[in-house]
Amino acid sequence: MTRDERFGYGDSHPTAHGFQLHHVQLAIPPGGEDAARQFFVGVLGMTEVAKPPALAARGGLWVRADDLEIHCGVEPDFRPAVKAHPGIRVADLDALADRLHAHAIAVYWDDNFPGHRRFYAADPHGNRLEFLARQPAAGRIE
Repeated sequence: MTRDERFGYGDSHPTAHGFQLHHVQLAIPPGGEDAARQFFVGVLGMTEVAKPPALAARGGLWVRADDLEIHCGVEPDFRPAVKAHPGIRVADLDALADRLHAHAIAVYWDDNFPGHRRFYAADPHGNRLEFLARQPAAGRIE
């Protein structure tokens, strides 16, 4: 089963340029690495990735799960992204919502995206994150 099939999106349709998302960068405040690590590794179960030596001196944190990579970069004049956000496909949306609730992280469900179930949550620094799953079409068994 392909990744797209697992998440209910059918086959991928690469462009002539072969675009694929390599990573998403989220800003964190100076000294925010431990809180980001606890959330992305401890709560979401992602794996920390070693930053290249030339970039490690800048601080921050890189994490990965499956084909998703998130780079948390230190921003001296940090302000959380409360509108801009990554949309992260999840195989079991309800299990993730339960896991976030178990860690006292608020989940805000939104049913305004046809064909999908989704909710929003925030990382420990207030950056908005969207988690979503494809909703099967009526009468379709997945």
